[in-house]
Amino acid sequence: MKIGIVLEGGGMRGIYSTGVLDSFLQAQFMADEVIGVSAGASIGISYVSMQNERGLRTTVNYAGKEDYLSLHNFVKTKSLFGMDYIFGEIPEKLDSFDYDTFRRNPCTFFAGATDVRTGKTCYFGKEEIVPPCTVLRASCSLPVFSPIVHYQNGEYLDGGLHAPIPIDKALADGCDKIIIVLTRERGYRKKPQVGRPVYAHKYRHYPALVHVMDTRHKVYNTTLDMIQRMEHDGEAIIAAPDEPLPLDRFGTNHDQLLTAYRIGLEKGKEALYRAQEKWGITLPRWPKDFPPANSSAQI
Repeated sequence: MKIGIVLEGGGMRGIYSTGVLDSFLQAQFMADEVIGVSAGASIGISYVSMQNERGLRTTVNYAGKEDYLSLHNFVKTKSLFGMDYIFGEIPEKLDSFDYDTFRRNPCTFFAGATDVRTGKTCYFGKEEIVPPCTVLRASCSLPVFSPIVHYQNGEYLDGGLHAPIPIDKALADGCDKIIIVLTRERGYRKKPQVGRPVYAHKYRHYPALVHVMDTRHKVYNTTLDMIQRMEHDGEAIIAAPDEPLPLDRFGTNHDQLLTAYRIGLEKGKEALYRAQEKWGITLPRWPKDFPPANSSAQI
């Protein structure tokens, strides 16, 4: 049995996914593969590095700062999110990311980013998660709100555009049991992308990208139908909130972030209970010779 975890994006709603993954770390449950797009990619790395509550700290302690998310950033860098701060200052100086454990952990990891020239998703593995984390910057770069990221010979934006819930990658990699972490509530259906005149003009030289944005809601809703069938058949467990989370993709309110995180903790526990009941997994499910996750949050 190969267990995968699939993480959708959602901007600041990703704090919910952080709660889900922290509940896994606290139970000493480690999957065989993690695949994330957009915020899901930036959150998933702290799970694979086994840094319990790091994602909580790096969100709650810094999200309210101008360097993290602000119009000032947009004027200065053309990105609402301060990419240098989030993927440089924080992991390198303020709350160190454990690259060594991340690489040694036998759990594989992939971050997805959308190739703006082809409209397809490209997945990048651990070997490409290195400072200054260009791959993660690309995966988290929202269209219109962020500039296109250049990496090697490619141009990339938000990994959630073409593969909003990257289940196909998990299946292609042989994951036969998959935990899917959604930041939207059960019953949610995506509507067509707003602001088409803006993005169609901005990306007029990237017709494949415009097509992806035009059809994203159809892909998302079709994928929802697919994973619901998988859940019914016992192949997947969906960890999604029951109701809309109390913040949107740009929300930075301290109390709302903590509330969403705590909801994620409870949903993570529920997901593990179902995994034990339906798939017969036993806990701890932990790589040999790795220490247990320790809580060191200061919020």
